[in-house]
Amino acid sequence: MLKFMGVGMVCVFAASAASQTIDPFYAGSYSYTDLGSAPNVPPLYGGLTVLAGSPNVLLLGGEANGPNGALYAVGVTRDANGHINGFTGTTTLYAAAPYNDGGVSYGPGGVLFASRWPVNELGQYLPGSSAPDKVIDLAPLGVVPSNASVQFVPAGFSGAGRMKLASWAGGQFYDATYAPDGFGTFDVLSVTQTATIVGGPEGFVYVPLGSPLFAGECMLVSEYSAGNVAAYDVDANGDPIVGSRRDFITGLIGAEGAHIDPYTGDFLFSTFGGGNRIIVVQGFVPTPGTVGVMTAFSLLALRRRR
Repeated sequence: MLKFMGVGMVCVFAASAASQTIDPFYAGSYSYTDLGSAPNVPPLYGGLTVLAGSPNVLLLGGEANGPNGALYAVGVTRDANGHINGFTGTTTLYAAAPYNDGGVSYGPGGVLFASRWPVNELGQYLPGSSAPDKVIDLAPLGVVPSNASVQFVPAGFSGAGRMKLASWAGGQFYDATYAPDGFGTFDVLSVTQTATIVGGPEGFVYVPLGSPLFAGECMLVSEYSAGNVAAYDVDANGDPIVGSRRDFITGLIGAEGAHIDPYTGDFLFSTFGGGNRIIVVQGFVPTPGTVGVMTAFSLLALRRRR
């Protein structure tokens, strides 16, 4: 599959949905729901995240990799246990996000970070901003064109708080140091390559600690080129251990974004092409500190159904 042929030109030869399968090792503990396409979000899809403080709003990149790319606020429904199970309401434009890619992640201070491919940049949004407040050119820092994803090591993990970057298609994985710039956003001070991973990585997440069949600290990587979601063990710095790679989901077309729903621990990912879909994988342990929130949410949902 060819993703890029020049700035502004995106080619996806496989446009239909694939037949994804959870690897047999994990299938007894995990299941997925294919939500299909989000209403009124233009293809091709980039990264995604639940909007901070809004459990029923999903931010999703549209027209990914292009100059007219944007983030859209998509209403979602949740079942009685809090799991996202569909779309609702009106989709609205949230923020301009030119060249948005698989990486859309919240960092310190509630700043939203968005990778920009193929221009090898990192955008930052202050809460409520409708356009990037800061854009960093990553090439002078040594990032191989082009950065495709950004994530922060979560609390409870070794290396918590560290910024991680990944480039498509070469699979270069980086550790980045950063510092406040005095304006609410952040400077990236240095970038060090720590690994090279396969499959054409896009979005990646850290698996909630204690999740079934994931011993120790692990991550999931959306492999755009290979059509998989892969699992890795991670080291004491929060970097993937290359030799530990194993399949988690196979048979995808264009695995792109990656996000852990903070309210349920569910793994959400998007596809760039391949039907431009959102898929929710259940079975993970909820993020610590959100169980009470979702219990209250579930009780409210049940009351509304009566």
